[in-house]
Amino acid sequence: MSDLLTTKEIAKYLKLRPETVLRKVRRGEIPAVRIGGHFRFDKEEIDEWLRDKSTSKKRILVIDDEENIRQLFKETLEGSGYHVTTAQSGTEALELLNGWNFDLIFVDLKMPGMNGAETFRQIRQIDSSMPVVIITGYPISDLMKQALEQGPFGIMRKPFSALDIQRSAGSFLRGVRAKDRLTDGLQQLGYTLS
Repeated sequence: MSDLLTTKEIAKYLKLRPETVLRKVRRGEIPAVRIGGHFRFDKEEIDEWLRDKSTSKKRILVIDDEENIRQLFKETLEGSGYHVTTAQSGTEALELLNGWNFDLIFVDLKMPGMNGAETFRQIRQIDSSMPVVIITGYPISDLMKQALEQGPFGIMRKPFSALDIQRSAGSFLRGVRAKDRLTDGLQQLGYTLS
């Protein structure tokens, strides 16, 4: 170990109050060692923890032609600690996918130009295992049938709330199996899987 810092020093370094540091240490959120009844912090370990923490933010892409929907997703998910990128069309989204890696994609089913089913098809060509949630007010439609041909996905029915967005993102990013989500969602809509 090198550069052991006191609670007061690490609080200043992290720009936190000492009480907050102690609370986070007790919860196991900040790495520390206990020496003589006091917590001490290895600066190199703290720096590594900060690097890991900054790169562990999940990246979400939201594709919707409606500005207010994109903004609702962005504000809600960024408030929950995710990094959110938005696109107003399938074409714009596919350009983003060629330069970025995302952990989850929300795509509106009914959009002008390239619809959500076609966007989803092209997403699957880029990454066949990418978790995708289809946003729709038209769960039983020809577009939905086209999307179903591309493989498993989640469904978020309009209208929805900020809480629905948080739950959906959390469910997908915690690793709930895609086939289970698909089966449950489609059965609610009256579809069956063979």
